[in-house]
Amino acid sequence: MLATAVRRIARAEDRAEVVHELCAVGVEHFADAVLVYLAPGPGPSYEPETVPGQLHLTASRFLEGGQDLADAIGAPVPALASVARSGDLAEVLRAGETLSRISPAIDPALRELLGPAPVLPEGHRVLLAPLSDARGVLGAAVFLRRPDREAFDADDVLTAGRLSAQAALGVSEAAASPPTTTSPSASASTDAADSPPTASAPSTAASLSTAASPPPTAGTHTPSPTSTTTPTPMHREGDRLRFAGAATRRIARGIDLDEIVIGLCRASVPTFSDAILVYLREPLPVGDERPVEPLVLRLHRTDRIPHGEDGLRPMDDPRPRPPALDELVAERCTVPGGGALAEVLRGVRPVFTDSPAARAALPELLGKGSESVTPAGQHAILAPLRGRRRVIGAALFLRSPERPAFAQDDLLLAAQLATPSALGIDKAALYGREAYIADELQRAMLPETLPRPTGVRLASRYLPAAETARVGGDWYDAIPLPGSRVALVVGDVMGHSMTSAAVMGQLRTTAQTLAGLDMPPQEVLHHLDEQAQRLGADRMATCLYAVYDPVAHRITIANAGHPPPILVHLGGRTEVLRVPPGAPIGVGGVAFEAVELDAPADATLLLYTDGLVESRLRDVWTGIEQLREKLAATARLTGPERPPPLEELCDEVLDMLGPGDRDDDIALLAARFEGIAPSDVAYWFLEPSEATPGRARRLVRRTLSRWGLEELSDSAELLVSEIVTNAVRYASRPITVRLLRTHVLRCEVTDDEPRLPVLGQARATDEGGRGLYLVNRVARHWGASRLSTGKIVWFELDRP
Repeated sequence: MLATAVRRIARAEDRAEVVHELCAVGVEHFADAVLVYLAPGPGPSYEPETVPGQLHLTASRFLEGGQDLADAIGAPVPALASVARSGDLAEVLRAGETLSRISPAIDPALRELLGPAPVLPEGHRVLLAPLSDARGVLGAAVFLRRPDREAFDADDVLTAGRLSAQAALGVSEAAASPPTTTSPSASASTDAADSPPTASAPSTAASLSTAASPPPTAGTHTPSPTSTTTPTPMHREGDRLRFAGAATRRIARGIDLDEIVIGLCRASVPTFSDAILVYLREPLPVGDERPVEPLVLRLHRTDRIPHGEDGLRPMDDPRPRPPALDELVAERCTVPGGGALAEVLRGVRPVFTDSPAARAALPELLGKGSESVTPAGQHAILAPLRGRRRVIGAALFLRSPERPAFAQDDLLLAAQLATPSALGIDKAALYGREAYIADELQRAMLPETLPRPTGVRLASRYLPAAETARVGGDWYDAIPLPGSRVALVVGDVMGHSMTSAAVMGQLRTTAQTLAGLDMPPQEVLHHLDEQAQRLGADRMATCLYAVYDPVAHRITIANAGHPPPILVHLGGRTEVLRVPPGAPIGVGGVAFEAVELDAPADATLLLYTDGLVESRLRDVWTGIEQLREKLAATARLTGPERPPPLEELCDEVLDMLGPGDRDDDIALLAARFEGIAPSDVAYWFLEPSEATPGRARRLVRRTLSRWGLEELSDSAELLVSEIVTNAVRYASRPITVRLLRTHVLRCEVTDDEPRLPVLGQARATDEGGRGLYLVNRVARHWGASRLSTGKIVWFELDRP
């Protein structure tokens, strides 16, 4: 939400559009009401400590259906606020920090801004955000929520500050831009087309038959000149061309479907119409796919001029509030194949609703009672929205009876609004499908969930390079290995394309297969290098492969051109591990080297890709040092006796990224080494003989008695006996039996025979063949894996 909102504000071209976008995104995603006050004049002073002596109410917006919040502010809300240079408001503006009700300074500042006795929502439902940049103070924004909504939290304060900072930057840049000279009428048309509705005008839809509001009396809120624009008809051809150009630019700036529809609504209201209803096909066809029959249209968005003076009305105002547009029309309609609405949509061209065809089509589109929505005469236009191949919706433009009716030329103008909107919606649907496919592909390439191996805890994060590049070549993995070990893998394929993601998926699958064969880390990288060369000459990647043994408290690491891991010790000491860098995967003809290091209990190993530490603003080693310092500072927060929580540690690491630090996608894997204490491990070498199963049973019984797990003796002895008997039958060297006491009881039997046992169904006349059947029925889990020297068979029992 924040990224989209900031992008919308940043695309605004002038001062009025900036503040209106701030109001719009605030109400749509964040608050129930937004008030924006700006200093008069072209721009701020060049002295940072200077605070303007006056602030004008430049724009305000209230959530549709949330007009009761306007009453909660009290009456009147001043259109002009005087700022005392030594007052509370001036101090808040100079500080430049967004304040909530937690701060004692906010209430005196609000009284100075909104009047001596503003009736504001109780609790932390009010935020005051200064609008300032390096040149000085530009104004302030007030964000409010209704009493029935949850209060603002710390994240909301940061969001308000980010939105206000972007708005301040936009206002400052607009003030620095040279003004263009146009005729008054043309300027009014263009600005209104490229700005959201802010004016006080006769209400539309349900209030189209309501008379205009009476002039304000003493004590009634009067909007400032900068916030009031009464829509006027465009009389000259030049005005229409300028409006069409500005509206098309606004619509074309949208990327996704909602942005395009919002652009259409705000370009139309209030300059061209007083209200608009946009219906879209459901489901929306994408590309060449066959549309679903029958044709169904759903109301996607409505917009209209606010009722009353900019939405702010005194608490004792006796005038009834009009219902919202979507309360008066059908939300969904099915279009009969031979009906009047289908005929109008097939005609493609906009039509006046007083024509016979449109008059018959409106009840099908709007439902019963549509007479209260559409005024008589040529005060409404129904415009089909046609994409590249088919009709994808319809737009209904409405004017109030007090406003001049649409002219014949307005049909062409409606078509000029509908055509780029329909084509943009078509492209947005296709882009949305591609983005969905990219998201699903990336999600399928990465682990859905991390395993929970014994003796280690894991956490991970993945961030794409950008919203427009959602697939990339970064990956991470955690693979359980025989002997309670776990392989930790992180890699990075060059590029941010679907090809990079596909290569990444193949390399990840290869790494999982090689890990299943229990190959040493350096051999895994060697085979990955060969696989990358088979995929193509330009398939390059970096990879770091590590194997952690919780019993030995050791980790073996091999590196192929990847940034080195960082180890965070208990107490906050951090170190960048000295691992041979190696050559990237895909170079070919190079050897990889592995090192074995200590992995102390409660230490944390962080594996990451270069997107976290390298950008256009810093080199990779500077980024690694900053990451090490960030990890050390985070680890010290929990004290010397307790390691930092893994999930919070990952979040803190990602918080070190600044606005310009995202040039690449990021994969992050954190491993907390808990290990298995020597007192929880029992290990025996047994010569293969007929007496070995009995000896194994006795050893297991004594160990479980020492551990206080006598309840598991019968089951454990039975299963150990069956597995050891099978090992004795085929082994030529000593077999090993190991018991591990963790949250479960785990038993592992290793021998030198590489063939894995297969679970089969013994016949009634067979004397053997039931051992694995017993293991499968009694054990919680069991399995078998090949080792470089044979195989391992294991089972687990739940502890009482």
